[in-house]
Amino acid sequence: MPTYAVGSSNGLLTLQAGTRVVHWNGLDLRLGFAPQSINAQPFVHLLDLDKTVRPLLVGLPVNRPINHAGGDGRPVIVIDPGHGGENAGTRSAIGSHFEKEFTLDWGRRLQGRLESQGWHVFLTRTSDRDMPISDRVAFAQEHQADLFLSLHFNSSAPNDSQAGLETYCLTPTGMPSTVTREFEDDPAEVLPNNAFDIQNLQLALSVHQALLRVNGHRDRGVRRARFLGVLRGQQRPAVLIEGGYLSNPQEARSIAEPQYRQKLADAVAQGLGAAN
Repeated sequence: MPTYAVGSSNGLLTLQAGTRVVHWNGLDLRLGFAPQSINAQPFVHLLDLDKTVRPLLVGLPVNRPINHAGGDGRPVIVIDPGHGGENAGTRSAIGSHFEKEFTLDWGRRLQGRLESQGWHVFLTRTSDRDMPISDRVAFAQEHQADLFLSLHFNSSAPNDSQAGLETYCLTPTGMPSTVTREFEDDPAEVLPNNAFDIQNLQLALSVHQALLRVNGHRDRGVRRARFLGVLRGQQRPAVLIEGGYLSNPQEARSIAEPQYRQKLADAVAQGLGAAN
């Protein structure tokens, strides 16, 4: 099928008729609907044009600016280290460590990095305790967060070959999700976080691009999904990062290194700076 390239001063978008996979400045991204080639011309669904193509190429202004709820002009971010307590997450292929340990350490390192850059930073959990998803969403609301960032690591066990980075944001209303994980995906559903569709995408791409420079550009794409409860109710730009596969021995070995987790924290901080 024919491939098309569309460029602007912001970057280059390449797409192929018949597939939802597109590339923005080399990053892997999925549309809601596969473009079509009609009379040798590319046709893109109107929702994809409004929610993905136009914001990237034209750089449309986000629909609500950062409100700096801290009261002193500094932005407020809530960092959500995934899992905790009995909800340990996935187990590392190297050693006897669990996802919950690495996400908390990553979150603490990111907190220090962002505070040094002038952010107000709050962690949904600062110890090894379980926390319901609804409480994580409420925590961000209570702290009037400008941004919400959930940190995780992935697993494809028993397959140990899968590797790479994924960054998730909520699927816009009217689109099918990139990933459903057997969740009932209702394109007609309107969720609170859909008010920030464009900001979510901009934030996800900015952070994703920075992280790829750390993980060797093993790119599994910026993805849209509705099954992530921690994103659905957010009333602010929000993304969830899967920072690598703990089921992959090579990536698990890297993630187990404190220096590598510091690099992940530094990259996220860099990406957040670019997003603002």
